[in-house]
Amino acid sequence: MKGLEEILVSADTKIIETMKNIDQTGNQIALVVDNHLRLLGTVTDGDIRRGILNGFDLEEPIINIMNGKPIVIKQGISKQEIRRLFQRKQLRQIPVVDNENRVTDIIFSDALLDNSTLDNWVVLMAGGLGTRLRPLTDTIPKPMLAVGTKPIIQTILESFVELGFHQFYFSVNYKKELIKEHFGNGVKWGVSINYIDEVQRLGTAGALSLLRSKPTQPLIVMNGDILTKVNFHQLLDFHETNNAAATMCVIEYNYQVPYGVVRTDGITLCSIEEKPIEKYFVNAGIYVLNPEILDLIPEGVFYDMPTLFAELVEKNLKTLVFPIREYWMDIGRINDFERANNEFSEVFK
Repeated sequence: MKGLEEILVSADTKIIETMKNIDQTGNQIALVVDNHLRLLGTVTDGDIRRGILNGFDLEEPIINIMNGKPIVIKQGISKQEIRRLFQRKQLRQIPVVDNENRVTDIIFSDALLDNSTLDNWVVLMAGGLGTRLRPLTDTIPKPMLAVGTKPIIQTILESFVELGFHQFYFSVNYKKELIKEHFGNGVKWGVSINYIDEVQRLGTAGALSLLRSKPTQPLIVMNGDILTKVNFHQLLDFHETNNAAATMCVIEYNYQVPYGVVRTDGITLCSIEEKPIEKYFVNAGIYVLNPEILDLIPEGVFYDMPTLFAELVEKNLKTLVFPIREYWMDIGRINDFERANNEFSEVFK
């Protein structure tokens, strides 16, 4: 049981405390047990994000959002059977229980399968003009602006490299020679970097039509001006576990109405809510697309991601959202750039 205790939580543990537990242990799972260590359910990062989307308060008990029917392994099962189970179910961890359903261990796929590298392509959109950041972008493309000690897009690249991604595509246009000169073919980072040269601006989805070949696995597409601590393993797990065709990352945006909002029924006043806070989920500029989605993107015309996702919804393809609960900053304006520089050393230690 050594090392197992840190991922065990009780049914009345708050969602926010379980979330912290998952983040701190790095195991991407918590096991909900009773006083006799009998397994009640499991909680993954994906369960928490779905709970957030469904409006659960983070102060509620974890039992409200846990998976009450998790896949488990009984003691004594062979490694070969366990390996087949991991591959068939596409899981990263499975609890081990005895005949009384008491937790005795947990097995991680990394211990049985070679997951040191990920073959999913990563496409970074780095061709924008950065007009809202002028005069900073008069001589340098926005993704090459230094936040902290390095260009924004280098921080993005290195966050993927740390997680085992090695196949990158940079979509470039404005002052692209500065990006190519800095990154080359990626050998400095031990990865492969290819370039998508936009002769004309094609938008965040349209540039994908210039890919010379099609990936065999879901690809991640991300704007090259975003700083985030999102765990891209968890993003891919969420996409694949839910059998999505496309997934859009979203961030919660709060807006406080500066006036008292009057609720009415016809001409009858029902209530007055003083300066309410409105909550919305907004596009975070990070996407996962299945390979076949690329066939829907027209060639040679401007076509952005919101348009693509609207088409996917219209075609009734499974299109999901992944709520970001980690640090996220879109470097779109001067004050965003200044804030990111102030926060960089603390967030990206």
